[in-house]
Amino acid sequence: MQSVINALRVLEEVGRQQPVGVSELARQLALPKSSVQRALRTLHAAGWIRPAGSELTRWLLTTKALHVGWHAIGELSLREAAMPVMEQLRRQTEETIHLMVPEGNRVVLIERLETPKPVRIIIPLGGGAPIHASSNGKVILAHSPPVEVERVIAEGLPRYTDTTIVDPDELRAELAATRVRGYATNSAEWRSDIAAVAAAILNVDGHPVGSLSISTPAVRMPAEVAPQYGRLVRDAARRITASLGQALSP
Repeated sequence: MQSVINALRVLEEVGRQQPVGVSELARQLALPKSSVQRALRTLHAAGWIRPAGSELTRWLLTTKALHVGWHAIGELSLREAAMPVMEQLRRQTEETIHLMVPEGNRVVLIERLETPKPVRIIIPLGGGAPIHASSNGKVILAHSPPVEVERVIAEGLPRYTDTTIVDPDELRAELAATRVRGYATNSAEWRSDIAAVAAAILNVDGHPVGSLSISTPAVRMPAEVAPQYGRLVRDAARRITASLGQALSP
């Protein structure tokens, strides 16, 4: 029984401090390092945590914890809170609406409403996009703790197209601008045929649990259209955030 309690305590502490190492966990929890190591191995084997990049001594939560958290709020999961808002956003824009969640150095698609237009961008459910080269990813980073931004930068910013942001200072400036306007943009930074705008969905602590985007073929989102769509997706994400906050209230 004590080993189960230790594992749960370690899981909670990883969630609070991630990325975090064995020594920090042992100090915070007043546990022997050997006990913490055993708990980490168990949690990793069960899919609750993963190594931060190539550093096997520092750990992050996986989206498994997030999925369980969604069930904990009762019937109103993130998908359920988002779907009516996504439907309205699709009607307003007649473009594809994506709902994504963070997972390491990428964002993963968990829901999609497709445009009625014949030319469209298809990303499969469960598919991912790089966190630094997509609007969904950049808006998640913009609302993440600075230590998480620096971790992503330290692990490298791969180039996907000519417009991918690969300079650390440029990315930091882009994230600052994203926080000010309330939405992120993506002009062919991941794939040359995609343009998108996205806004963050936050939990009651102000941490990003997902992102909502309007995604189009690049030719359908010229520079003058992006701000209009950005305001729409920002307001939509705020409505979802408010719904989640109400569901989590006692």
